[in-house]
Amino acid sequence: MRGKTWQKIALLAVSCMLVAGCTSGPGKKTENTKSTLKVLYNDESWFYQQYGDLFTMKNGENIEFEVVSTQGLYNNSEGKTYEEAFDELVEKEKPDVLMLGTSNFEKYVGDGKLVELDPYIEKEKYNLEGIYPGLIEMLKEMGGNKLYGLAPSFYGNAVFYNKDLFNKYGVDLPHDGMSWQDILDLARRFPTEGDEKTRVYGYGDNYPISMDNMISMISSSEGLMYVNPDTMKVTVDTDSWKRVFQLAIDAGKSGAVYNPEGDGFMGGSMEEYYQSQPFLMGRAAMTVGYPYMLQNMKDAKERLKDYKPFEIGIVSGPVDPSDPTSTYNANLSEIFAISATSPNKDAAWEFVKFINGEDYARVKSRSGGDLMTRMGFKKDFEGQSLDPFYALKPKANKSYDSMQKLPDNFYGEYNSILTREIGLVKDNKKTLDEALKTIQSEAQAALDKGLKDKEANKGKEGTSTDSAGGDSGVSITDGTSGE
Repeated sequence: MRGKTWQKIALLAVSCMLVAGCTSGPGKKTENTKSTLKVLYNDESWFYQQYGDLFTMKNGENIEFEVVSTQGLYNNSEGKTYEEAFDELVEKEKPDVLMLGTSNFEKYVGDGKLVELDPYIEKEKYNLEGIYPGLIEMLKEMGGNKLYGLAPSFYGNAVFYNKDLFNKYGVDLPHDGMSWQDILDLARRFPTEGDEKTRVYGYGDNYPISMDNMISMISSSEGLMYVNPDTMKVTVDTDSWKRVFQLAIDAGKSGAVYNPEGDGFMGGSMEEYYQSQPFLMGRAAMTVGYPYMLQNMKDAKERLKDYKPFEIGIVSGPVDPSDPTSTYNANLSEIFAISATSPNKDAAWEFVKFINGEDYARVKSRSGGDLMTRMGFKKDFEGQSLDPFYALKPKANKSYDSMQKLPDNFYGEYNSILTREIGLVKDNKKTLDEALKTIQSEAQAALDKGLKDKEANKGKEGTSTDSAGGDSGVSITDGTSGE
C-alpha cells in the first residue's frame, strides 16, 4: 500500500514536469510560459530605461517586450495628421499596451478600444489610495466614471518665491491658490530701478518674457483657447480674452517682469547659463516653475564660487480665478492603457500594475525630476516640501490636442498678427477692443485659407501640411472655450 502511494506521487511529479512546469499557486502563470508584450512608446531605449528594465528585474523573465516606436509619426511625408498616422500604426501593429496623451486617451475610450481596469483593480484589491486623488478623478471623468488607464508620473508647476526678497522689501508672502492677477499684483510691489543685469524683478523666468509669452502663460492657466477645434473658429474677441490681454499689457508696462533686450541665453558656459536666470540668481522675487528648479538651485550652489543661496518658498498655482481649487497645469503625457484587442490582457495588466505601484514609485522617486503620481515616496527635495504640486485638483489640459488639425503655418501667422496689434495698443495707436477685433478677423481669414490649402494638398505624395504633432510645445487649445 505504501509502495503504491509513492508510485502515485512519483507519477504525479513526472506528469507535472511534462506539462510545461508546475504552477506556483492559484492563478499563477507556469514558470516556462512566456508572454511577449507589444508596447507602443516614444522610443525603445528610453522605454527600457524608464520602465522595461525595472519590470524585468522585479518580475523575472516571463514577460518580454517588443517596443513599437512612435517617433516616425511626427514627420510623415504622406500628408497625414499625427492623429491619423498614430491610429494607423495602432491598427497595423496591434500593440497590447498603449502609451497615450489626454486627447487620444479620451478618444480611444470613446471608441471602445481600451480595456476597463476596474475589474482587475477590484479582483486584486489593487491599492489606488496612494495615488494623487485628483489625477484618478480626472482619468475617471475622461472614461465616463470608469478607469481605462493609469499614469505613473505627471508634470506640474507651482509658484516659487524668494523669501529673502519679500522680507527685505516688506511685501506680503504669496499664498496657496495664486492666480496670475495675484502674482503680478505682488510683482509690482518690488522696485524697478537699476541696470537690467543687476536689478531686482518682481517676476522672472528662465527666459525673457515677451508679451506673447505672458499672454500664453496666463491663458493656459485659465483654460482658454484662441481656436475652437470643433468649429475651427478663432475665439479671442471675448471678455475673458480681453482681461488676459489687459493683464499682460499692464504687466509689461510696469517693468516688474523680466524681459531684457535680446533672446536670453543662446549658448555659452554654465556660469552664463545660470546668470541668465534671475530667480535662480536671487534677483527675481517669484517665478512659476517645475520641481527641476530645485535641482538647478542645488547645482548652481555647487558650481558657482560666488553663488549666494537664499530661502525659498513654494505655493500652489497659478490657478483660474473662477476655480481656485483646480489647475490646468498638471499634465499627463504618459497614460498606459491596455488594448481591447490584446490577446495578452493579463500580462499587460501585470505591467501596467507594476509601473503604477509602490515598488516602482519607491525606486523612481530617488532619481529624475518627474512628479510621481504615487504620493508619499518623494515628499521633499533637500528639505523643501513638494506638497504644493499636489494641492490642486487637475483638469484635463488639452493644450496640444488640436495641433494636428491646424495648418502648420497658422501659429506663425497668428503670432505675427497678435504682436503687431498689441504693439499698436502699447503705443496708444489702438484700443484693446479694436485690436482684438482685428486679431479675430485676420486670424480667422488666415485659418480659413490654411485649412482650405491643407485640404487641397492632403494626400499629395511628398507633402506634409501638418504640424509636428501634439508635442510641439505650442499652446493652441487649453480645455475650455474663450468665454
